[in-house]
Amino acid sequence: MKLIIGNKAYSSWSLRGWLACKQSGLPFEEVVVPMYDADWEKRRAGDEFAPSSGKVPILWDGDAVVWDSLAIVDYLADKVGRERFWPEDNAARAMARSMAAEMHSSFAALRRKHSMNVRQVFPARTPDDDVLAELQRIMEIWAQARARFGGGGDFLFGQFGAADIMFAPVVTRIVTYQLPIARFAAGYMQAMFEHPFMQDWIASAQEEEWVLEQYEQPVATPA
Repeated sequence: MKLIIGNKAYSSWSLRGWLACKQSGLPFEEVVVPMYDADWEKRRAGDEFAPSSGKVPILWDGDAVVWDSLAIVDYLADKVGRERFWPEDNAARAMARSMAAEMHSSFAALRRKHSMNVRQVFPARTPDDDVLAELQRIMEIWAQARARFGGGGDFLFGQFGAADIMFAPVVTRIVTYQLPIARFAAGYMQAMFEHPFMQDWIASAQEEEWVLEQYEQPVATPA
């Protein structure tokens, strides 16, 4: 398998796809493509990018190509068994799938106003109301998952899985912008940052030479 991803410092969807590949336990080649450099548009027009219209991540497995992070999770779960990604309990799995899908399609204000940058911690500022509302929703579903199904470990459904993969960039954004969280969430976020996969990703991001200035400035409203 070959996974094409963007800059590790900035590319939130690439982080999800990469975590999914790591969680699968399958060997894969990692190809990091610096976003928005001089050759970016030329690369996007190439055959390897064609199915995704130039977006990352893209997973190639022989002739099979998957270009969406949640689809990559499902594709890999089909290959190695869903138990690596989803809870065994039916009710827990239903909730985990719902949370992953909501993360996939929602929280536009948080995405837009607080871009991922795992190399930075910006001064704390008061987020906009729409971001605060989305953070409240995230805290609500995290709390429900932990209370109902998180007793077997430190992650949303006990053991690290697809739901955690989908929310991983949110965890980094909260730290980067020092966004407000519920008290219970600190333990979960610590477990996420201490996970070996996350440690590997962050360490690699620190070593990247590329700097994109549009992601190097805080965008929240000053307090």
